[in-house]
Amino acid sequence: MADRPKRVEIHEEGPREGFQIEPGPISTAAKVEFIEALAETGLREVQSASFVDPRRVPGWADADEVARAIRRRPDVRYTCIWLNQRGLERAVATPLDIVGSIQLSASETFSLRNTNRDTSQTLAEQRKTLDFCKARGIAVTDAIVMTAFGCNYEGFISSERVRECVGVLLDLAAEYELQLSCVRLADTMGWANPTTVERIVGTVRERWPDLRLGLHLHDTRGTGMANALAGLQMGIDYFDSSCAGLGGCPFAGHQSAAGNICTEDLVYMCEEMGIETGIDLERLIECARMAERIVGHPLPGKLMHAGSLQPYRARNDS
Repeated sequence: MADRPKRVEIHEEGPREGFQIEPGPISTAAKVEFIEALAETGLREVQSASFVDPRRVPGWADADEVARAIRRRPDVRYTCIWLNQRGLERAVATPLDIVGSIQLSASETFSLRNTNRDTSQTLAEQRKTLDFCKARGIAVTDAIVMTAFGCNYEGFISSERVRECVGVLLDLAAEYELQLSCVRLADTMGWANPTTVERIVGTVRERWPDLRLGLHLHDTRGTGMANALAGLQMGIDYFDSSCAGLGGCPFAGHQSAAGNICTEDLVYMCEEMGIETGIDLERLIECARMAERIVGHPLPGKLMHAGSLQPYRARNDS
């Protein structure tokens, strides 16, 4: 088991992850207000839009408008996602920070549900994306294996299958002479528990001990923060998360599919453990409360309701 990291990098996905699944409608102005507030917390990356087919994800039909309306801070990356070259072409026409990524699903059934492509078709699409990025000088920095811990359609996913997917992505990167800075393992459907996190991270690490790994965890069955702790104890220092616990995958085959682990709850846990995040927790809590006001219903984050320990410590120290 690796040492706990001294500092973690947190990639905020709340705007994209959250507004893709909310029935809405949520105004463009509210989305922009939320993104701009998140950028004031010390977060260095905010995933701000999803350039996907608005017939399938109507919550992001206004992705182009949101991207152009954000008042940007120079020290924050405002990123986005896309599922095909058409979406990428839309994205590069906006002021957002376009950072290339390659992806593969350990579950072929989910791949078909999510993008209408099987594994071989996905790899062909990835090559088109890499050709596009190479021709335009767009950096491709990371990769993600989706459904790495289990799938509602296929069930158990073996650690060997995940290792195989990581190898395919690394081979694809090498084919294009790319050096990936991180490979993320995604619990897209909320199947992970601390033991499977240890097993799958350990299996990948055995093959590539120097490869930086990140975790994209969902809290569908209440184990998200425990899984994050297991990752921290294995030295994971990169996490995707979602302010207030916003979101969920619309193609997970589960109506109660939860969003990513909650950003402010993760920040609180890390800071209490002496792991630096560089994030202003009190400001982040206010962002979570804003998110709840925007969507108009309770969200699953804990800290926005309980508050941090800072007021109590200040009272006892005075």
